[in-house]
Amino acid sequence: MHVLIATDAQWVVDEIVAALSGPETSFTVCRNGRDVTGVVKARTPDLAILDLQSGSMGGMAVTMNLRLDESSGALPYIPVLMLLDRTADVFLAKRSGADGWLIKPLDALKIQRAVSAILDDEPSEAATPAGDTSLDAETDVPDEDEALSSS
Repeated sequence: MHVLIATDAQWVVDEIVAALSGPETSFTVCRNGRDVTGVVKARTPDLAILDLQSGSMGGMAVTMNLRLDESSGALPYIPVLMLLDRTADVFLAKRSGADGWLIKPLDALKIQRAVSAILDDEPSEAATPAGDTSLDAETDVPDEDEALSSS
């Protein structure tokens, strides 16, 4: 598996690499969201993990660019996991076309579960801890400690 990480925060890179490292996993890190399209053209990742707050072009704009390029045939479909700062940002992930999201702080188990749910194309509840499918019925927003795939 090849993972593209787009963030300007080293601690985010460290958390993701620690959670997903293995003999079959490689990583490319983009410190600037504007570079993501070029990096994807050079080597298409199996997954893009994008930080919502990242320099001059954050995760929402990068995801929207990827989806536009995909719709025009310029790039293949790339699953996107967006890293959010707060629950109120979930609508940004949904709006941009992200396949799933995590709300910081990150931990290895949350990252692994979210990645598995996105790559295995499981229903959204598969990304929640211990199979807990409880969501706020009015807003359809997951608890802060849960990962949710929007597929």
